[in-house]
Amino acid sequence: MDALILAGGENRRMPVTKGFLEINNNKIIESNLELLRNIFKRVLISTNNPELYFYLGVPMVGDVVAYRGPMTGIFSALAMPEVSDVFVTACDMPFINGILINYIVAKWSDMWDAVIPIFNNTPQPMLGIYSKRIVESMEESLKTGKKSLRDFLHEINVRYIQEDEVRNIDREGKSFVNINTMEDLQREGGKICLA
Repeated sequence: MDALILAGGENRRMPVTKGFLEINNNKIIESNLELLRNIFKRVLISTNNPELYFYLGVPMVGDVVAYRGPMTGIFSALAMPEVSDVFVTACDMPFINGILINYIVAKWSDMWDAVIPIFNNTPQPMLGIYSKRIVESMEESLKTGKKSLRDFLHEINVRYIQEDEVRNIDREGKSFVNINTMEDLQREGGKICLA
């Protein structure tokens, strides 16, 4: 299994690329990459701007279809011949928890199409595992304009990790926090790195 960091967002609400925002004096993308490298043999970055991430020294994958969004990034990685299953997170999630990631991975089995945690009574598809088996159904969804990951989960065989299990590891659900606006960044004590 590979890890995939989704870094292909259009970034409309922030003045800089979200992965390069700093939390605790570390760029989010660098912190996540370091954490994931300790768990997975290979980490990929999904981006349509590879020049921004060359310095990280990891394989990158661009969108193979024109539809924007997280599902396109996941589909593009799963479509690669050398990729089987992927653990997915996003470049704007600064507090992903290694213990929770290992717990999610431990729940993986070939009988599932995805393993997704639940928090606040809602599936959290941006911190989960997706199987190579779903690549064709994901492509069909994208072609028909159905780009919502949460909606797509209803069409496949998902192992949901229940909220009480998640809260035993990450009580406040910090793993699911993402930074979309300047207000989010300020609330989490982060800053913009201009260098």
